[in-house]
Amino acid sequence: MNNIMKIDGHQAVIAYDPEIELFRGEFIGLNGGADFYAADVAGLHREGSISLAVFLRTCKEKGIEPLKNFSGKFVLRVDPVVHEAAALAAAADGKSLNQWASDVLKMSLMASDNSYALTA
Repeated sequence: MNNIMKIDGHQAVIAYDPEIELFRGEFIGLNGGADFYAADVAGLHREGSISLAVFLRTCKEKGIEPLKNFSGKFVLRVDPVVHEAAALAAAADGKSLNQWASDVLKMSLMASDNSYALTA
């Protein structure tokens, strides 16, 4: 199931909240929170568009950059056995562990329903 919805050019993660029996959307890649709720897809688009517009307008009024800047760096903690196996796989491919892990992440995204992320 693809739980990502594109609204006005921005991506939002969609999840169902059984406590309130509504779908909840939250925009990703923004410097702050912009979430919205609705009972159906049309409502998600409508409420998401409103939430995003309010967020972007507030950022503009306050002189805040609305989009999060991704540096390309993140810390990944794994089991030492996985670390060792990955290091061996990288060496066998003639790559650094960093390059090997980056390539594996890209291949995984391309092979899954998450390929949208590489085109964002």
